[in-house]
Amino acid sequence: MEKDGEQWALTEEAAALDRKVRRAARILFYRRHRQPGVKGWELKKALGRDYRRVVGLLNQRLESLDLQVRVVHETGDTSKEPGEEEYDRARFYVTLKEPLSTSDVVLSGWRIDDVAALVVTVAYIVSREGKAPRREVETLLKEKFPSWKTDYNLNRFIRMGYLAEDENGVLYLDWRSMAEIDEGLLLRLILGEETEMLKARQKNPAA
Repeated sequence: MEKDGEQWALTEEAAALDRKVRRAARILFYRRHRQPGVKGWELKKALGRDYRRVVGLLNQRLESLDLQVRVVHETGDTSKEPGEEEYDRARFYVTLKEPLSTSDVVLSGWRIDDVAALVVTVAYIVSREGKAPRREVETLLKEKFPSWKTDYNLNRFIRMGYLAEDENGVLYLDWRSMAEIDEGLLLRLILGEETEMLKARQKNPAA
């Protein structure tokens, strides 16, 4: 009888945990704010103090769909393990594990030239150690894209959470860039392109 009671308790615990995982999925997928994702304290309020364990279990289920829950901390400092308060203030966000193909990007509502403008902007800010005056970014974009779209695109990227702007007109990466964009890969691709260009020039100096 005692073993049956223990078995029943374990079954009930597993069922309760499963309900929490399902609720976490609903909370994270249902967009309530202008920006996707929810804060850690919101998940704690809805799921309890073990919300990070619940999110971890949800992550395991999302793997088969090529999705994952990313955690973006306010400071962006990855040099040390965040504490409980940092997790409570962080944003939890469902995103793809692998980048979208070009055709999928178009189907999701992005124009290719707008994606290129975002990539150029993020790459420039990363190359400037994480921040750059807006006027410099505007000048760069106007050299590569129609000038009339520059201001529109930058404001759009800010609204979507990819960029933020301080009171001095300095742009820096916001939480969504940190969640969706692999900065290291981006820089490697840029450096790779520059290396190929240098090799081409060495082979054909007159070019």
